[in-house]
Amino acid sequence: MENKNLTVKRIVLYLVITFVLTYALEIFVIAPFVGSADINEALIAQNLTACAMFMPALAVVLTRLLTKEGFHLEELYLAVNIKKNLKYFALAWFGMAFLVVVGGALYFLIFPKQFDANLSYLGAVLQAQAQVEASVPELQAMMVSQILMGIFLSPFINAVNCFGEEWGWRGYLLPKMMERFSIVPTLLISGVIWGLWHAPLTAMGHNYGLGYRGYPVTGILMMCLFCVVLGIIFSYVTIKTKSCIPAIMAHGLINGFASIGVYFTSLENPYNVFLGPAPTGFIGLIGFAVLAAYLLLKMYKEETAKKSEKTV
Repeated sequence: MENKNLTVKRIVLYLVITFVLTYALEIFVIAPFVGSADINEALIAQNLTACAMFMPALAVVLTRLLTKEGFHLEELYLAVNIKKNLKYFALAWFGMAFLVVVGGALYFLIFPKQFDANLSYLGAVLQAQAQVEASVPELQAMMVSQILMGIFLSPFINAVNCFGEEWGWRGYLLPKMMERFSIVPTLLISGVIWGLWHAPLTAMGHNYGLGYRGYPVTGILMMCLFCVVLGIIFSYVTIKTKSCIPAIMAHGLINGFASIGVYFTSLENPYNVFLGPAPTGFIGLIGFAVLAAYLLLKMYKEETAKKSEKTV
């Protein structure tokens, strides 16, 4: 009972530290800069948002220190054994990229008028951000480069920032919750927590913009769904490898590649951000949701089988 109470204490303390630090930074420091027309202030907001990703990792350090848990290497979930866990690393890397493409393709199959092979959206972004005009062949060549970079480089380019989140959510909270709860409530509750952790940024327009119907509750609920689905997949590869490294790679891939479909959307027929083509929309998320449901059922059956063996 004492160990269970200590685990609960660590979970609560970790969550309080994470949410207080993150919400304070985002509400009182980042929010005043959001939406600024000043490019320097916009850059400050962007950099500070990246800093917010380190709050879960900082909370791990503080929780371990405050509860005298220590930093035993085997408990840090930072081991790297790619050869032994190759299929899980492949799922975290190329599996995530494949599902992003599946979701985007499904979205454009349902809404073909919103697809633009001439990449006018990308052209508009270049014009707005860099005052650069590019021909269709130039835009298409640029898009090929972006796709290749998104798939092959984003897991590594985004690794440092994503470590800040994943060492907290998957490397600390996940195993702690698994000590106290069974697998299904662990993954569902931790996913909702992760989604609510994004709430201030969602309210500031991150992912879903501003002024939509039900703002900001609709966006926050959608982010919770997104985080539950992605959280199940990230947790699966973490549990199987006893390391949050694959989850860091998967998160990095998502951050760098998930919005690739947006650049194929039409300016004349705007896309619906709550539907796709990115996985933050219902249709874009379908492939991930199917995989998450399968993995959740798989882990539930494995847990049930282990319990049955212990009772025999």
